Amino acid sequence: MMRRMTTTLAATTLLLSGCMVGPKYVKPTVPMAPSFKEDGAWQTAQPADTALRGDWWTIFNDQQLDTLEPQVATSNQSAKAAEARFREARALIQFNKSNLAPTIGVGPSAGGLRDSSNQPYFSSSAAANNGLGTGVVQLPIDLSYEVDVWGRIRRGVSAAREEATASAGDLQTALLSLQAELAMDYFEARAADAEEKLLNDTVKSYDEAYRITTNRFEGGVSPKSDVDQARTQLESARVQASDVAIIRAQYEHAIAVLIGKPPASFTLEVTPLNAQPPAIPMALPSQLLERRPDIASAERRVAEANDRVGIATAAYYPTVSFSAAVGLESTALTNLMKSSSLLWSAGPTLSETVFDYGRRRSTVIQAKASYDETVANYRQTTLTAFQQVEDNLAVLRVLNSEAQQQHQATQSAESAVQIFNNRYVGGLDTYLQVVTAQTTALLNERNDIDIERRQMDASVLLIKALGGGWDTTKLPKL
Repeated sequence: MMRRMTTTLAATTLLLSGCMVGPKYVKPTVPMAPSFKEDGAWQTAQPADTALRGDWWTIFNDQQLDTLEPQVATSNQSAKAAEARFREARALIQFNKSNLAPTIGVGPSAGGLRDSSNQPYFSSSAAANNGLGTGVVQLPIDLSYEVDVWGRIRRGVSAAREEATASAGDLQTALLSLQAELAMDYFEARAADAEEKLLNDTVKSYDEAYRITTNRFEGGVSPKSDVDQARTQLESARVQASDVAIIRAQYEHAIAVLIGKPPASFTLEVTPLNAQPPAIPMALPSQLLERRPDIASAERRVAEANDRVGIATAAYYPTVSFSAAVGLESTALTNLMKSSSLLWSAGPTLSETVFDYGRRRSTVIQAKASYDETVANYRQTTLTAFQQVEDNLAVLRVLNSEAQQQHQATQSAESAVQIFNNRYVGGLDTYLQVVTAQTTALLNERNDIDIERRQMDASVLLIKALGGGWDTTKLPKL
């Protein structure tokens, strides 16, 4: 009997579960340009083996950075939270899949019943024949199954799968952001090291100038105002050096947290910044759609929203379910296993909502509006990605020219310091002109370091905007 029931159920499923109501998913189009406006001297990566790889930070050729970056994926708490959200979304796939299979349950029971002989309309003869009551022992097995005629359940599985895939993209987006943040903090710390070294060297130079000025004053060659100006310059440089030390400590603490360590247990080796932006392989705008995990997540959520429309549409159609029960029932345990104790029931059920005062229509409208929202979010994410690439290409282009101009200005300022200092020693100029030249030179030297820092930050942001070394082939097959 059970074999017949199973065969009937399988045949019914094959016959009725072939259709799926609701719209078929079509990937939305996005505004696209054939190339980046700011690509300039940047060339599209050809051949593909010159493209960015997963460990994108190795392009900077910095051993300290290479040691720190892998720790983000294994130790950063925000990355672990994103990974947990992905596992949660993946578990929901199986939860929805379970609706495709029958639900089978058992409910053994034993009990007794005696009717009161004083209840209304009670037969006294029945009470006499059953004065001690009756006992019943049951061992039932129940089966229930909803036939997915209109694809509602399969749409639910598909929606859960798309959400899990989107969560995988979210994980990669979070990881890339954290890795980029670490790289930027690292270069900020190294720039602070360079500034601190510059200021410490400046303090030594100013200290020597203060000594010379003091000697000239004591020899009656220079006025007291020269000594005061020299000391003012010296103490001002010391203050700036101390201030840079505060900034450097804060970046070191930020790096410690990013790699999952208490700041007290982490020390970043002092290494002044002295690097040039790396050559970053470029891509076409169309390729960017395959290389940005946030774009991939947004597109998968469009597919999920499309499934939600199908689920809402399926509510217009009748629900077909099948239930069956088989078991044993007896008034005593001694008779329970006899063939005469066998009982069973089976049959399909069809249910349809006749009137709901517009509830289903509202649900469909809501699902379609949600779909339109995800399409708009997907397109906006794509446009933002294009903007980020263009922005950082422009920054690198301008900073490249600015760095050359600044380097020339710094050389001129340093030369002026030497000239004014010689003229002061020779008695031709006042010390005020030396102070002015020193201030100008220090400002330009710090500008040199700042431009170098901005170039490295822009390089990191460009790599992030290009998706790092990620592409859609790394999305899990769920």
